[in-house]
Order: sequence, then C-alpha cells, then structure tokens
Amino acid sequence: MRKVFCLLLLLVTWPVFISSTIIKLKIDGPIDTITEEYVSDHFEKIKGREDIKLTIIEIDTPGGFDTSMRAIIKNILNSPIPVAVYVSPRGARAASAGFFITISADIASMAPGTNMGAASPVAISGQKIEETMKKKITNDAVSYAKSLAKSKNRNTELSEKAVRESKSYTAEECFNSKLIEYIAEDIDHLIEQLDGREITLTSGKKVQLQLKGERIETFSMSGRQKFLRTITNPNLAYFLLIFGLIGLYLEFTHPGIIIPGVLGGIFLLLAFLAFQILPINYVGLLLILLSIGFFVAEIKIQGFGMLGIGGIISFLLGSIMLINAPVPEMRPTMSIIITFAICFGLIILFLSFKVITAMKKKTVTGQEGLTGEIGIAKGDINRNSGKVFAHGEWWNAVSDEDIPAGSKVRIVSVQEFTLKVKATNNQDNQ
Repeated sequence: MRKVFCLLLLLVTWPVFISSTIIKLKIDGPIDTITEEYVSDHFEKIKGREDIKLTIIEIDTPGGFDTSMRAIIKNILNSPIPVAVYVSPRGARAASAGFFITISADIASMAPGTNMGAASPVAISGQKIEETMKKKITNDAVSYAKSLAKSKNRNTELSEKAVRESKSYTAEECFNSKLIEYIAEDIDHLIEQLDGREITLTSGKKVQLQLKGERIETFSMSGRQKFLRTITNPNLAYFLLIFGLIGLYLEFTHPGIIIPGVLGGIFLLLAFLAFQILPINYVGLLLILLSIGFFVAEIKIQGFGMLGIGGIISFLLGSIMLINAPVPEMRPTMSIIITFAICFGLIILFLSFKVITAMKKKTVTGQEGLTGEIGIAKGDINRNSGKVFAHGEWWNAVSDEDIPAGSKVRIVSVQEFTLKVKATNNQDNQ
C-alpha cells in the first residue's frame, strides 16, 4: 500500500520536477557585499540544473560598490542560461552600479516610469577626487561600460555618456536608443514578450526561449542574509552604536543595574558586525567615542558647559563622517544625526545644570551640614567643655563665651568631633 501511495505521489508531482523553471531574483537597495553574496548563491545553486530556462533579476537600486557590482556582472556574463535584468516596479531606477548590471545582461528591460544611468564613479566618502585620479577612474569605468554594451549590441555612445556625463535615461529613451530590448508592464508581460525569442549568450551559445506556461520560482535571501541586510541599514547600525555606548556608560556609572550593560554590549557587537559590511571611517567612530568622554567629563567635573559643547561638536562631526558610502541611501540620514546631537546636547546641558546647582547648595549631611544649625546647650558651655544636642545627637562643644545650660546656640564650625558654638536668641533663629 505504501508503494502504491508513493507511486501516486510521484505521478502527481512529476510534472513539477520535470517542468522547466524561470528563477526570479530581487535586488532592492544598494549594491553591497550582501547583494553580491545573494546573487552568487543563486548562480552557484543553478549549476547543472538543465530545467532552468531563464533567470530574471528585478532591480531597483541607487548604486553601490564597484567590487560587488563587478562580481555580480561576472556571474551574469558566465551564466550558462540567459539572464534578464528588469528595472521594476514603476518609479524604480538602476543608477550607477545598477546601470552597469543592466547593460551586462543578456536581456535588458524596464518598466514604464523607470530610469537608469547616472553612472559616474564617486569616492566612497563622497569627497572630491584628485583630478588625475578622477580621470583614471572615469576612463576605466567608461571602457567597462562600452565593453559591456558592445558585447550585448547596445548603444555604446549613450553608455559612455551615462558614465562620463552622468546622464540618466527614461525607459522610453533607453528603448528607442537600443540600450534595452523591452519595456514591460510586469514580469508576466516580459515573459510573454520573450517567449520564442532566440538569445545569444556571452559564450556565443544560442538559446531558444520556450517560456509559455513555465512556472516562476522566486529565489529569496537566506535567513542570514536577511538579518545582515536588516542590521546594515545605516540608520539602524547608527542606532545600535549609540544605544550600545549609552548602555555601557550607564552600567559603568551605575554598577549593578546589569540590564543596560547587557543590552549595551549586545547592541555594540551588532553595530560592529554591521560595520564589517558597511564602509566605516574610523576617525568618525573615534570622534563619537571622544564625544562620550567629553559628556562624562562634563558631568564629573565642573566644565561650565564647555566640555558639553565640545562633546556635541565631536558627536555631530563623528556621526557625519561615520559611514563612508558612495550613495546617500547608504549613510545615516542627516535628520537623525541632528536629532541625536540635539537630544544629547539637551541632556548634557540639563545634567551640567543639575551638577552645578548641587555644588552650590549648602551641605545638609555629615559634619559639614551642622554649620549654621541651631542646637540646645545640655550643660554649661565655656572655652574648655560643654554639651550640645543638635541634629538628634549629643556633641562636645566649646564657646568663646560662657553659655548656660538650656540656652539655644548656633553652630559656628566643626573641629574634628567638637562643635564651636555661640549663644543665639529668637531673632537669630527666624
């Protein structure tokens, strides 16, 4: 009976196993090492699978790192099956590194309302590149773009302008100028247009696409890649760093609370994990750590706000410099940085005010707190001896004048465990 059941199950699922498949990948966000790993994993897993007819990479990116981009393009160019890059959905873009990836594909397509281009190389930090070096980098990028375009019979002139002049083109402009082959409303529309077409791979092999009725299989990121993608969001990585430092600071200044220290350590380690993937400027990181030192110093010593102001400036500069990325989407947003700087500034100013106010207050505890207080003479007091009851305690006392028992006295000073007092009256007490 079990054999019959297994046979029936095999007959039902057999069409799924033998049917060819269209694999869809989705690149949404900056091109970085996680994206590179995700794409490379796909091409590694499809090796030897003869049932796969087409890989479609749906892309929407502001750009990213040159090394990751080139690794992805190598996978596309050496793929044994056709690869289509589809700029989608409406409003999406394939800028900078995304432009190179799109023109390297066997099939380049875009959805209406999308654009691609703006592929001029920029420094990781976004700073101005020295003129000679800029020419070298630009010429290298131009040659690469023209080489990719020529190998796929695409417009080399517009490819060069996208890099050299940072030109960007609409879907219609790309289609009319032969930078792409198709404009498609969605994936199904793209597959419909590709069905029956002959594609020539980079190796020279010709492939006839028979896609009608084929199922689409989505290749998703692994759990690890999704986790890394989440924590490498520059805003979240920035949050993890700041809250990690705050947690450790609270634990060091208030030992025994435990929870802030545990959470601070976890947040800080996650931030450092994100920084292994994100391009970090260590001068910026040191400036943030220096600002924490300034804030602590402002609270511990009376800096009259100067250390706090220095901490705010150091914190702001460090936050701006912290993550070096070629595109704004890979850096913390300025609004978040300014908000944190203002909040830190207000907190430090408030704490500084409380510290200075506390330092100016009269001491009300210990021996120092007795000075100026009123007590009762519990015996005759003279230059040599006497007893005073003050603050609920009996004290030895002396006075430059003779004071009879039962009189009210004012404490002038405390010398070791002996009070120096003087006689007082009701007016002094008011």
